[in-house]
Amino acid sequence: MAPPTRIGLAGLAVMGQNLALNIAEKGFPISVYNRTTSKVDETVERAKQEGNLPVYGCHDPESFVNSIQKPRVVIMLVKAGAPVDATIKTLSAYLEKGDCIIDGGNEWYENTERREKAMEEKGLLYLGMGVSGGEEGARNGPSLMPGGSFDAYKNIEDIVLKVAAQVDSGPCVTYIGKGGSGNFVKMVHNGIEYGDMQLIAEAYDVLKSVGKLSNEELKDVFTEWNKGELLSFLIEITADIFGIKDDKGEGYLVDKVLDKTGMKGTGKWTVQQAAELSVATPTIAASLDSRFLSGLKEERVEAAKVFKAGGVEDTLSDQVVNKKKLIDDVRQALYAAKICSYAQGMNLIRAKSVEKGWDLKLGELARIWKGGCIIRAIFLDRIKKAYDRNPNLANLLIDPEFSKEMIERQSAWRRVVCLAIGSGISTPGMSSSLAYFDSYRRERLPANLVQAQRDYFGAHTYERVDMPGSFHTEWFKLAKSKI
Repeated sequence: MAPPTRIGLAGLAVMGQNLALNIAEKGFPISVYNRTTSKVDETVERAKQEGNLPVYGCHDPESFVNSIQKPRVVIMLVKAGAPVDATIKTLSAYLEKGDCIIDGGNEWYENTERREKAMEEKGLLYLGMGVSGGEEGARNGPSLMPGGSFDAYKNIEDIVLKVAAQVDSGPCVTYIGKGGSGNFVKMVHNGIEYGDMQLIAEAYDVLKSVGKLSNEELKDVFTEWNKGELLSFLIEITADIFGIKDDKGEGYLVDKVLDKTGMKGTGKWTVQQAAELSVATPTIAASLDSRFLSGLKEERVEAAKVFKAGGVEDTLSDQVVNKKKLIDDVRQALYAAKICSYAQGMNLIRAKSVEKGWDLKLGELARIWKGGCIIRAIFLDRIKKAYDRNPNLANLLIDPEFSKEMIERQSAWRRVVCLAIGSGISTPGMSSSLAYFDSYRRERLPANLVQAQRDYFGAHTYERVDMPGSFHTEWFKLAKSKI
């Protein structure tokens, strides 16, 4: 019989296995459990092979819970929704007052708040902890976003400080805040990730379809970009992807991948929350729409036939471009659009924090995203510094450093979007980011006309620029009296 372990983990798909091995490798003996017992045996075997790590398998929930030292801490890594409730029900039958449950999945934040209240009634502590970094991050150091009971966090702080990715500013984990804040922050992180991936895909499309770059050239370009301001995990893996040859045929694998993007829901939740809170997130919304449109593969194949028959080709014109100049312009456009995506995500987090009273620290969130997670990037350090300089910064775009960079890059950004439009290449992320920038930087927008229309047909009233108060005009009567 093994001595009581420090922590338990239930749910041994790849993420669960890898996180369990990471915890064990950092010196914390861990008990593991899965409904399908073969996964338990598989994890224990991996632990032996990867250095005789202190991982102890349990084939039933009772022995699993009883194998953990008190007060017990159990991490769940199961599919969001009903499976989480089912796992809680199974485990809580054997847990005692003061024990702690941590949900490490991509859960809807309100479910976490509901469960925290239900567990509190039973004397149990509860945390919703976002885990970012994919399989590799879970094994070697993820970015962790725990929110909920602070007492629960203190129970695992010694573990997560060692298990999280380590960067120059410390471990990529912090206590996020109360309630479902950890899950909410992870959700928005994923929304920013959607935007980031879409913008990179558009940069690829312009370089390939207009610039006629080969996969070898694209690999070189992205490798070079990853040495400068765009240094990030997503740019790094994109360079890797362009270099992989097809193992089942001729050519490169990227060209054989079906152009149909999957999704699990966090991007959609992000856009829905933005709408609820009246926060503009056009880059993230454009990335979501692009995934929806990519799913219409069969319709797009038929549409292409219809328009080609009418003389509209895949790309509208073979424009002669200076490759070197195009590559530099696209680099600048990608960087500027990425700043917009991060600015939108941060503004959404702030709006929710104000609504819920979470008191989230945006600079600290940027810091814990510097390592381990999918959106880790060198410029997150500068985003942290921007919010450190001014915690009440209304928008990342008006930080002195970032505003200077936007001004320097806007001409290249406009050239890329215009080139894409002229060539019939859709760049919804870059275009909507540019529209966001242009709308935000203009003192006056055509919203005055929209409000006048609303007052015309619905008597919604309007304010004036030259005097205080609320006004209504009988537009119809005035217009008709002049006829």
